[in-house]
Amino acid sequence: MIDQRRADGSLRHLITLEGVRRDEVEALLGRAQHYARALARGSAYNRVLEGVQVATLFAEPSTRTRVSFELAGRRLGAQVLNLELQLSSRVKGESMLDTVYTLQALYFDVLVIRDAEAGVLAHVAAHVAPQVSVLSAGEAHLSHPTQGLLDALTVREHKGAIDQLAIAIVGDIRHSRVARSAYQVFRLLQARELRIVGPPGLLPESEEFPGCARFETLEAGLEGVDVVMMLRIQKERFAATRVPDAAEYFARYGLTPARLARARPDAIVLHPQPMNRGIEIASEVADGPQSVIRAQVSNGVAVRMAVLETVAGRLAQ
Repeated sequence: MIDQRRADGSLRHLITLEGVRRDEVEALLGRAQHYARALARGSAYNRVLEGVQVATLFAEPSTRTRVSFELAGRRLGAQVLNLELQLSSRVKGESMLDTVYTLQALYFDVLVIRDAEAGVLAHVAAHVAPQVSVLSAGEAHLSHPTQGLLDALTVREHKGAIDQLAIAIVGDIRHSRVARSAYQVFRLLQARELRIVGPPGLLPESEEFPGCARFETLEAGLEGVDVVMMLRIQKERFAATRVPDAAEYFARYGLTPARLARARPDAIVLHPQPMNRGIEIASEVADGPQSVIRAQVSNGVAVRMAVLETVAGRLAQ
């Protein structure tokens, strides 16, 4: 595992939440909470990252993550460049490292990368100059650390101390970077109970997610929980579920008002999006009073502001 810290112990990269200490997570969440309140007031602007150049490199599609990183950087006074990898020299055969070296030669300080190949971000972080930071915007099926942080922030805002909560993560756990980062942050914050719920073919190997209770039926998995995190199901995964189509998946694993009623009456519902309405979640739930899905989107900007200023070593007063 790559060392994500500088020689003085401060965070330089954020590629995974594995190995990040609880006090570091608490500091990031506290800073993000400050920015979330400022965003709600319309006053979340400062120049703490003035002179810092941030590049976003997305080899996979993204809406919320990409836009929120851009907004976060600009609200902190950074210059932000969105590099379209499909239009860059990568399509001509240039390696990721050569692309990164080009940006480094152009004096970029922070590289925000999403890639479908496991290990790319650690490889980049191991080869960049000492003044350059690498942030994950999602890596293969392995990790999505800022998503995990914004999920934790959203839960804390709506439910209070995470160590008092039972949390269910539902859907395609096996292939989900969101699920892995959520598990890491909720376990670090000592959630009272963690559950993973899904079809047998979409649950992870038995040695993964230690300490989680595993459920193959949604009804049992939701019984009495405080937080329900739904995950997107990709249609090509149906073959692994022994479920023939989207309609049957929804019939067995879709979150409906009736199924949500098995959770605690004040339970909240999260979803990282994009959502497949009528497949993993009913519109009545996604748009209902227990949904905090839109709050997750707003918190994405606040969390990424906190992460950017932390790795750049320029915490505002």
